[in-house]
Amino acid sequence: MNIFQYAKKLEQDGEDYYRKMAEKVNDKGIESIFNMLAKDEVKHYQTFDKMEKEEQVEMDDTEILSDTVNIFEQRKEKGEDFDTDEDQIDIYREAKDLEQETIDFYEEKAEEVDNKKYKELFLKIAGEEKKHYHLLDNIEELLLRPKQWVEDAEFYHIEDY
Repeated sequence: MNIFQYAKKLEQDGEDYYRKMAEKVNDKGIESIFNMLAKDEVKHYQTFDKMEKEEQVEMDDTEILSDTVNIFEQRKEKGEDFDTDEDQIDIYREAKDLEQETIDFYEEKAEEVDNKKYKELFLKIAGEEKKHYHLLDNIEELLLRPKQWVEDAEFYHIEDY
């Protein structure tokens, strides 16, 4: 299996994982976030597919952080709380672990490839996976400390990367 096939498998597994998690959660906002994460994984898969076929590749930045902020701002405006089921927290921790493994893989492969454009794309996708990791980390924090989180303005715990 070459580097692109392996990367595509990682992204397909990620999409499958997030779609399954979207089905498991009780919260529509969190379900929407998992579906956005799955959609990002599809975008990454398509990028690696084009790289493997040696086609022209351009990739737009993800909008997941701003879209997530909108979801949480809407919830805050409506005064809606979040489900803090312990199983849900374990889901985010597992997803963070998977994202970290993916980040590490892409950063390592960026060092190994000779093609400058591919190196940049591996690093860009690693950067997007870092956004996913930090998003999941912030959701975990939200569920562990809901009162403090809601009191803070505008869900600004998510940093731009």
